[in-house]
Amino acid sequence: MELSINQLSKTYPNGVQALKAVSLEIPTGMFGLLGPNGAGKSTLMRILATLQDADSGSVRLGDIDVLQQKDEVRKVLGYLPQEFGVYPRMSGMAMLDLFATLKGIPSNERKEVVGALLQRVNLWDHRKKSVSSYSGGMRQRFGIAQALIGDPKLIIVDEPTAGLDPGERNRFYNLLSEIGEHVIVILSTHIVDDVRELCSNMAIINFGEVVYSGSPDTALNALGGKVWQKVISKAEIESYQNQYRVISSKLVAGKPIIHILSDSDPGEGFRAAEPGLEDVFFSKIMVSK
Repeated sequence: MELSINQLSKTYPNGVQALKAVSLEIPTGMFGLLGPNGAGKSTLMRILATLQDADSGSVRLGDIDVLQQKDEVRKVLGYLPQEFGVYPRMSGMAMLDLFATLKGIPSNERKEVVGALLQRVNLWDHRKKSVSSYSGGMRQRFGIAQALIGDPKLIIVDEPTAGLDPGERNRFYNLLSEIGEHVIVILSTHIVDDVRELCSNMAIINFGEVVYSGSPDTALNALGGKVWQKVISKAEIESYQNQYRVISSKLVAGKPIIHILSDSDPGEGFRAAEPGLEDVFFSKIMVSK
């Protein structure tokens, strides 16, 4: 199954054009969605999740018209927003049973479905505890469990590892990668390296427009031989930003290391650097400004 987005546009009443003729082809597997705050990612995900209407364009999930057949979409959709509410006194098992009821799972099947999902996300031993008492990682794993109810064909997750420690983050992504072998998983995140590790395809959105769509490796290869780095002082940052196309910088031992984009050796102590996906991200954002 493939998700096909064609010329999707959305303008809010205050005049902000959140999406400008966005077109994407998203196949089965993990798909990374990158973009700065206000780029249009959340608007796109809300439209795909049938929570918001588009002004124009079309979206198809296989044979389903996503914009017109919202009930059909919801039958095959799993959605994990950045924040999701729970009833504070309900146990994990009871809460998941409620979600299964809302999803239309027959009463004679719910116990087995709920139990299997709790086992899958490693929450069976915590099934009788209230979800409000779960740690951040446990809550996100519970969120994936509820998103998996009904064997969805499309799963949308929004900034799923915010606030998680590295161990929980790895466990969460291992689970997500396993799921992504069989369904479409759209992962919106600000952690660009996660997209490199997890996603075979990705898109970068800025100011409501798609500025890159393709594989992470293709984007990295396109920057080969064009990224240069240099250690400078903090006082020199502004001067270098005025002279060069600085695409990223980081502090190492208290000193900034800048990466610039140049088709040829800029000299002055620069040396060739292996591009990272962060370089891809900022280079695409710069071009689209």
